[in-house]
Amino acid sequence: MLTTTREAGGDEQRLIAEIRRFAAAPFDARPAPTATPSDLDLRLFRTTYLPAFLPGEATDDPQRPVEPDLARLRLITPGGAPTNLGVLAVGTDPSTHVPGAYVQFIRYQGVDLDAPVVDQHEIRADLVTTATRLSALVAANLRTKLAEGEGLFREDALPDYPPESLREACMNALMHRDYEHSHAPVRIAWFEDRIEITNPGGPYGQVRADNFDRVQDYRNPGVARAMKALGYVNRFGRGISRIRASMARVGSPVPEFRVDDASWCVVLRKWP
Repeated sequence: MLTTTREAGGDEQRLIAEIRRFAAAPFDARPAPTATPSDLDLRLFRTTYLPAFLPGEATDDPQRPVEPDLARLRLITPGGAPTNLGVLAVGTDPSTHVPGAYVQFIRYQGVDLDAPVVDQHEIRADLVTTATRLSALVAANLRTKLAEGEGLFREDALPDYPPESLREACMNALMHRDYEHSHAPVRIAWFEDRIEITNPGGPYGQVRADNFDRVQDYRNPGVARAMKALGYVNRFGRGISRIRASMARVGSPVPEFRVDDASWCVVLRKWP
């Protein structure tokens, strides 16, 4: 019995090429299968996200069509489907479409997981809202102590953890976590003597457990680019050194980095 094959037409060929292109792309550049354009917060995009990428342009013009800008910044595909980056960056409910896209914060009254829980939160929101809420939550839990300052009659109020170290560790966790293969959240466990910030996903690409403080690679390049434009990370590749430097400046213990194939954990110990 003879069989014949039909050559794909122009539209079908373009669709096949598009599927292959996205299949090879990083997770954050691929379409989010369950998301529709209505799942994107266009007001947030216009007022916060777009101006961060295009400073100086009249991005607040209500007549400006939004779809070309969304596609230009890779928040939707050329065909108009939201990407995973779009869901994470400006989605109305990111964890509906990317189940691990949330932060879990737990404060313990003790030094281990058996200690009583005195505060806990889940932050399920876009990148901008998550960063804003997380900043306020961390600030509310910091405590200060007086230390001798410069001059005979001067004392300085110093937090028990340098805010810069906490910011870098939290933002790095959001930027580098594995959104594709794990539904676990970024976890912030705040004990009486330390803070442990853990994200799913071990070293990626060129990064290994023995070179993570010298070599950079990006599991989520779109998320990394967005966080830099929004001001949540200052320069690529400096997170680890900034954590170490800010802890050292105030005499805090050296931060610990626990890295394995499945997760990444930063341990910041309380200022003595």
